[in-house]
Amino acid sequence: MPNPILDQAALDQLFLEAHTLNAWQDKPVADELLHRLYDTLRMAPTSMNCNPARIVFVKSKAAKERLNQALMEGNRAKTMAAPVTAIIGYDTRFFEQLPKLFPPNPNARGIFESNAALADITAFRNGTLQGAYLMLAARALGLDCGPMSGFDNAKVDELFFAGTSVRSNFLCNLGYGDAKGIYPRAPRLGFAETCSIA
Repeated sequence: MPNPILDQAALDQLFLEAHTLNAWQDKPVADELLHRLYDTLRMAPTSMNCNPARIVFVKSKAAKERLNQALMEGNRAKTMAAPVTAIIGYDTRFFEQLPKLFPPNPNARGIFESNAALADITAFRNGTLQGAYLMLAARALGLDCGPMSGFDNAKVDELFFAGTSVRSNFLCNLGYGDAKGIYPRAPRLGFAETCSIA
């Protein structure tokens, strides 16, 4: 059965009128909403259902101060002001969960366990997808997003993922945006500049 087309309001909320936020209202994000956010994004597809994303929702003042050590100067104030900063990471040993996540192929774990390069690129690609799903799910649930690079990945890994096989990918501030933190819409490339139909 074909999916229905979303109405204009939904498309605006997810894509067309959505902006990266750089200023935040002083309004907390409930833990229950973060659970719902994850329960929503986890249902979107990854290859072989590998689910490599690992997310730390940084909320406490102490955790924010730790994260602040790894941020570029231009990202510090807005990140410290955001109610939550999601560290979107990916587990390079995601394949240990494949017997549970992908039972149709009993050999799935071995495919990646014996090929570190394949495991790494698969984890990074699908973890990035899940980070994008996080932003769409957050917008669908009424949150604003401020995704960013501009931090020391190695330092974040040391501070939040030490002793694990998880590596940081990107950060995304989450909360209820303040309109003063919306910059004018920047241009986008058009279809003819980026796409072809073969």
